[in-house]
Amino acid sequence: MGKNTKMRSIPEINGTDFEAEVLKSRHPVLVSFWAAWSQPCRTLGPVLDEIATECNGRVKVVKVNVDYNSYLELWFGIQSIPTLLCFVNGEVVATITGPASKEAILAILKPFADAIRSITEPDYEMTNSKA
Repeated sequence: MGKNTKMRSIPEINGTDFEAEVLKSRHPVLVSFWAAWSQPCRTLGPVLDEIATECNGRVKVVKVNVDYNSYLELWFGIQSIPTLLCFVNGEVVATITGPASKEAILAILKPFADAIRSITEPDYEMTNSKA
C-alpha cells in the first residue's frame, strides 16, 4: 500500500443504529460479528480494514461486538465468531463463518459492489441547465 493510502476505521454499530446503518442502507453492507477476546476476530480486523478502504463508496463495512449486542447475535443465529453477513436491501445474501482471506471476502462482495458501480448517477449539469 502506498504512503497516501489511508486506512478506514470500521464503525462499530449496535441494536439502536442497526436498522438505519444496515437494513435501510442504499449500499451493500458487510457486517462483522466479533469480540475483542477472539484471536480469529483480531486476525480478521486488518483484512476488514483493507476491504473497507478498497470498497469505499460501494460496500459499507461495519462491526457488531457480540459481547454488547447479544440480541443481534441471537436474531441472526450467529453461532461462532467471526461471522460476516453481507446485506443487500436489508436481506442477508451471503455468510462467511470463521477467518477468511481478503480475496475470498472480496470475491463474495464483488457482484454487489459491481452492481453499485453500474447504477448511474443523474447528470446534474443537464437536469439543472435551462435549454
